[in-house]
Amino acid sequence: MIFMKKYYGTETEKALKNFPFSTNRVNSEFIFSIVKIKKAAALSNYKAGNINHDIKNSIVKSCDEIISGIHNDQFLLPTFQGGAGTAINMNVNEVIANRATEILDHRIIVHPNDHVNCSQSTNDVNPSALRISVYYFLNDLDASLVSLINSFELKAREFARINKLGRTHMQDAIPTTLGLEFYAYTEILKNHKKHLSEIRKIMLSLNLGGTAIGDSTNASPKYIKDLYLELNKITKINFKQSKNLMASTSSQTDFLIVSQAIVALCVDLSKIASDLRFMSSGPNGGIGEIILPEIQKGSSIMPGKVNPVMPETVNQLYYLVSGNNLTIEKASEAANLELGVMLPVTIDRLIESIILTKEVIAQFDKLCVSGIIANKERCLYNLENSTAYATLLVPKLGYDIVSEIVKESVVTGKSLREVSMSKKYISEKEFDLIVTKKSKDKLSIKK
Repeated sequence: MIFMKKYYGTETEKALKNFPFSTNRVNSEFIFSIVKIKKAAALSNYKAGNINHDIKNSIVKSCDEIISGIHNDQFLLPTFQGGAGTAINMNVNEVIANRATEILDHRIIVHPNDHVNCSQSTNDVNPSALRISVYYFLNDLDASLVSLINSFELKAREFARINKLGRTHMQDAIPTTLGLEFYAYTEILKNHKKHLSEIRKIMLSLNLGGTAIGDSTNASPKYIKDLYLELNKITKINFKQSKNLMASTSSQTDFLIVSQAIVALCVDLSKIASDLRFMSSGPNGGIGEIILPEIQKGSSIMPGKVNPVMPETVNQLYYLVSGNNLTIEKASEAANLELGVMLPVTIDRLIESIILTKEVIAQFDKLCVSGIIANKERCLYNLENSTAYATLLVPKLGYDIVSEIVKESVVTGKSLREVSMSKKYISEKEFDLIVTKKSKDKLSIKK
């Protein structure tokens, strides 16, 4: 049997016993963000005269190894734990310290607290690491969102001249085009992309250097100044010190703001997914105006059935992130005095929400949106046999007469065109001119 070489220490072992939960392990990117802070701290602690050259170099080398993924098997803790995530920070401290000691051939013992955690606290390291991680994750989400926006925009142009029935309250409303519907989805998602880009900037402000309660106990001004310089070199991102370290140590609502933005995005994604499910319903007993790609069998008993599995996945994504957001809201509210003590569950739920949203968007884009086909004949049939033309006839015939036409159409099952002709309210030529003119005036996509 091959035994794993163990670099973590007693505090990690205690935590493994205290929190033996079969939940998510601490996200690797979050661990890497902590390690980047530890590397920057070692460099700045050396400049401040807090650690010597050998200890600094061994810590930096150990950090580089972890960031490369070599020691992923050393981080076994579940994110779900008490203590504001102290065990997570100590896990990282111990692995770095023991590996650094090994690098120095045990000539010098690198201490997890005195050296690796020098000038730091869990209370400024973990929230800052979450901000760094969220910044990266939101950047990845942005890329997936851009691709989905492009797919909807391509479909909008492809469907630009396909006239169809517009609906409100699930009832016949007025004519529109399939292109305009898809172009609206494009603009909805563009607005979310813009909003998320603004929110991502909030994550650039860190409480790093505030140590335990945000008053910078045991962290010198020189150390703090160099810390941000080194961190920005490592991350290649311009992170900055929060204006009030105590405020950003005690409050966790910046993470709630991010979570709420993700929920808002997923609300609209779910609305769009439900629209696609509705428009693709059938194929013969429903609306049937679009055809979704068949990516798997829809039933184990009903032959030929195709289900909207990707739109349904998007709906469920919304349910999940909405629940995560409630957890983050409760955890943020439970911050006590100088510390947001419930940070671990926020770390777990927020990272899950962002990553899963990115992944589901990518699949929704690739397996659904990009392959949607318009059923032109069904779109036209639904439009011609609806009451949608009624509003277009009002300027010519007046509201009351058109209301009578609509009532007779509903009772007899005849189209508005047929009723209008039979009652001699309008000629077929006039009817066609009104409908055609409105289509040209109102139903084209504005570039």
